Amino acid sequence: MATSAALQEEPATKFAKDQLKAIVERIERLEEEKKTISDDIRDVYAEAKGNGYDVKALRTIVRLRKQDANERAEQETILETYMQALGML
Repeated sequence: MATSAALQEEPATKFAKDQLKAIVERIERLEEEKKTISDDIRDVYAEAKGNGYDVKALRTIVRLRKQDANERAEQETILETYMQALGML
């Protein structure tokens, strides 16, 4: 009896194992693609630096362009308020 019960569970177990393996392989493939893209981005920043651009400023601009316009305006207002309070403006 125990043998027949084990045989009935085997297809489901095999499916779960195959599914898990496929998920892990997809994640590994995406991680490799992410690394490749990160390397490409690093190369573009290096090229920009070689052409005389300030990489730190470029990174800031890229980060700011990702933000919502209202969120960015709010952060700029807070920053300006703090800078005024510290006598930096």
